[in-house]
Amino acid sequence: MKENYIVCNCMQVSYDSIASALEGLDKFEDVLSLFDKVQAITHCSTGCGGCHDKVLQIISDVMMG
Repeated sequence: MKENYIVCNCMQVSYDSIASALEGLDKFEDVLSLFDKVQAITHCSTGCGGCHDKVLQIISDVMMG
């Protein structure tokens, strides 16, 4: 398991917060629609947007893992 760390500095969203937001969601859903759901729950990538690609990668890793 990866160590928890802040992914979105603007909104102080951690790796674990993103992983928790994905719990119970369909693993076969489109990564971009999952991103929208994670963003609505955590508010990640709503500031500067610099973490967008990191968030997409985490979603991919968590849902494929």
